[in-house]
Amino acid sequence: MFRQQAVCAATIALLSLSVPFAVAQDAAKPMDHSQMNHEGMTKPEGDQGPSSQAFAKANARMHEGMAITYTGKADVDFAKGMIAHHQGAIDMAKVELEFGTDPNLRALAQEVIAAQETEIARMKDWLAKNGG
Repeated sequence: MFRQQAVCAATIALLSLSVPFAVAQDAAKPMDHSQMNHEGMTKPEGDQGPSSQAFAKANARMHEGMAITYTGKADVDFAKGMIAHHQGAIDMAKVELEFGTDPNLRALAQEVIAAQETEIARMKDWLAKNGG
């Protein structure tokens, strides 16, 4: 019995070491989004109503925009990826303004749009000045 427990513990220890290595190897590979099927991202899980459709489309656009070709320059890659990410926040906030009814969330959506537009402009300006 003790030997069986020791073998199980050793197996678990080896697996715990190999999983991060495998994940790191996959993360190092450039992702080829041209072969990805984004159709599943545009069809929401659950409800198929207009607001759900709009959120799913915004989410798919954001993920497609974040699929950048990495340069190895962290500053450039950060700015390029975050522009798409922030645009996704703007797009979702616009869905809230179109379909939402809660005054607090509608006000928050307006704040999100203003803040994210300012940050996108700042990152685009930085990229223009720094060869991104």
